[in-house]
Amino acid sequence: METERLSNNTKASPKGRKLSKIRAADPMIERERANYDHPLPSREYILQVLAEQGVPVAFERLCQLLDIADFEHEPFSRRLGAMAREAQLLQNRRNDWLIPDKADLVRGRVQGHPDGFGFLVREPGEHGGADLFLSEKEMAKVLHGDHAIARVAGMDRKGRPEGKIVEVTERANRQVVGRVFEEHGVYYVVAENKRISQDILIAPPEKGDRKALRAKAGQVVMIEIIEQPSKQSQPIGRVIEILGTYADPGLEIEIALRKHELPFDFSKEAQAETKKLPDVVRKTDWKGRENLTELPLVTIDSETAKDFDDAVFCERQGKGYRLVVAIADVSHYVTDGSALDTEGRLRGNSVYFPRRVIPMLPEKLSNGLCSLNPQIERLCMVCDMDIAATGAIKQFRFYPAVIWSHARLTYTEVAAALYDKDAAALQKIGGLLPYLENLDALYRVLAKAREKRGAIDFETVETRMVFDDQGKISSIEPYERNDAHRIIEECMLAANVCASDFLKEREHPALYRVHEGPTAERLTKLRDFLATFGQQLGGGDEPHAKDYAQLIDKIKDRPDKQLLQMVMLRSLRQAIYSPDNVGHFGLAYESYTHFTSPIRRYPDLLIHRAIKSALAGRRYDTLNWEQVGLACSATERRADEATRDVEAWLKCWYMQDRIGETFTGSISSVVPFGIFVALDQVFVEGLVHVSDLGRDYFHFDDKAHAMVGERSGKRYRLSDRVSVQLVRVDLEQNKIDFRLAE
Repeated sequence: METERLSNNTKASPKGRKLSKIRAADPMIERERANYDHPLPSREYILQVLAEQGVPVAFERLCQLLDIADFEHEPFSRRLGAMAREAQLLQNRRNDWLIPDKADLVRGRVQGHPDGFGFLVREPGEHGGADLFLSEKEMAKVLHGDHAIARVAGMDRKGRPEGKIVEVTERANRQVVGRVFEEHGVYYVVAENKRISQDILIAPPEKGDRKALRAKAGQVVMIEIIEQPSKQSQPIGRVIEILGTYADPGLEIEIALRKHELPFDFSKEAQAETKKLPDVVRKTDWKGRENLTELPLVTIDSETAKDFDDAVFCERQGKGYRLVVAIADVSHYVTDGSALDTEGRLRGNSVYFPRRVIPMLPEKLSNGLCSLNPQIERLCMVCDMDIAATGAIKQFRFYPAVIWSHARLTYTEVAAALYDKDAAALQKIGGLLPYLENLDALYRVLAKAREKRGAIDFETVETRMVFDDQGKISSIEPYERNDAHRIIEECMLAANVCASDFLKEREHPALYRVHEGPTAERLTKLRDFLATFGQQLGGGDEPHAKDYAQLIDKIKDRPDKQLLQMVMLRSLRQAIYSPDNVGHFGLAYESYTHFTSPIRRYPDLLIHRAIKSALAGRRYDTLNWEQVGLACSATERRADEATRDVEAWLKCWYMQDRIGETFTGSISSVVPFGIFVALDQVFVEGLVHVSDLGRDYFHFDDKAHAMVGERSGKRYRLSDRVSVQLVRVDLEQNKIDFRLAE
């Protein structure tokens, strides 16, 4: 291991420098050298000397300046190489050494664009202004996600700083999923990730290699990149997996898993740990737990649910209510640092695709041992709450317990029994009806408290896909949430708030679910937009959720309420996980966390461990909470992107036989290159390109969320109603194109 001669800016002793210049072959000198504690200058001193020179310095000259002896050249060269790998130094074409910041060099991550160009997004801490534009020629040297150093080479036609790739410091793509094409006997892959715009050549199998995979044109494959792109050559890869063709059922999910690098196979270590787990709750597991098996807890979920995180019970208690929320005790089986824990952290959450789930934990846990299946003992962490008639939580208690779910109910059944008095539903629910009525009464109380608190409640339409026997969409239908959904939602919110308050009061580290209010820039844009409609958002420079809620209520009867709501929604930031408790703006909570879904969300599992530790008088603080929060937020976004990809592809497949048909819909988004239209009835979205808006020059008005005709003054604004004709469906690009109907 290298040791450093100079600490900070201290120079080497004259004796040390003189010794370094004597021939190393002399045995006496070798003994002297062994007593010489600091054979190389520090990185800081190397940078200082280069900065003092003010120009790139050749290796030989740098050795002279730093008194590097001949026998030190090799380790000194290794040190310079290590500094170059960390982008502290750089070599130019003459192999002279220089400091990147002195040469207008920018370190960053390559972000590709489907049209071939890209940007070098500056690394955190990089100063100097805007990201660098990378032309198609420069992008030929890199792939999306690569880390690189670029030189500022002037401005492009749009006035953006333009970069020239100097060096790629880290390659991001080892494997790529894509479709095989063939031209004149040459096979290549077009990546499913459209930010990778370069074609990847397929290397021909080596002669005699019978195990080599030979893909055909049209097949979707996974390739391993064996030669990264450079100035002289395209990237080259070899086929390591053939997934099938687009017509194969479920292929869209296989593509999404690989494109977004979603783990879908459990490690051998995790599988081995799973096998050792019991199939049922053992009597030894009852130790230290309260017995709630006689309490008529029930689960209420969708018809298709297989993993049941939560069971609920409610009874009248004086003028208020006792609410018991029992959550699967996953932490009892998935211990900190185990292989299952590592797997859970890597995945971050379960991913729910249409017709397929990629669970965070093996099915033996997610659908079995940790799922609160009916009429079987299960281990839980319980939040037992005393709630006043006003909806205020007067007190709460957390404790481990054993439960016995008395029924597996669905939202549809509960709604039918409570609100429609359906005979079949009432017969199935039987003696549990009074407890469900208590839950409904409590929900009404909590809903009023939510309204008083000022939580934001945007109106949205959810949809579900209906599939045929071939696994393709036969129809897309609206999915209406009933009050049974809202009963469970309010119960879970109450338990989550209690979990957050419990840890906050004990000053125990935790991952909070935080949602910050709008940025100053977004707030200004929103206010300017609302002003054009004669509307105003209260709250000054720091509006509260209540200000949003009041405005939503004020505009609820306006014909343009959808437009106004949509712009208000887009002014808000995305919720994330963080150890810094800044509150949840949308829900109007000062403190909020996730406790109720440890089967499918890793942050919830951590909260369970934290609560257990606090109950035992310990601290669960063996991890970097900030890093875990960033990772869990990233895996959540990754899952959202993957599911959107799959749904977009399925919708393209659904629409491909309807080219030429005319539909009505609303403008769902306005962008510089056109308008996106969401269709009525079929719930599919597509683009009307700016060139298809009419015989005029249309310009994008960001503030007004509109496209405006230069000569005609014609405006196409967010939420406007339009009639469109389907003209193109691209399964490869996941794109649907419309044109305005005559």
